[in-house]
Amino acid sequence: MPDNVKEIDLSKNLTKLSEIANWFDEQEEIDVEGGLKKVKEAYELIKESKGRLGEIENEFEIIKRDIEGEMEVNEKPDKNSINTSEKINKDQGINPADIPF
Repeated sequence: MPDNVKEIDLSKNLTKLSEIANWFDEQEEIDVEGGLKKVKEAYELIKESKGRLGEIENEFEIIKRDIEGEMEVNEKPDKNSINTSEKINKDQGINPADIPF
């Protein structure tokens, strides 16, 4: 990761947001300037966190597609293989078209 890119730690951001909320709860006197600073800080934390959550969601989607793609590849039958019921019918000389159901 380049040095100028800051890794967002969601846990730390949530902790900081909780501390800001507690700061507001603990105020006995109105501190407008202090409150404005805290609101700006909370806004930046929320904005960073939303961006990081979007990145995480994208990573999960990529992993999900990879898993689904691998499952499709693994579930496709080999063209040369015969499924079990076809093999039993073939071994017993039964034509599936002759079965009434």
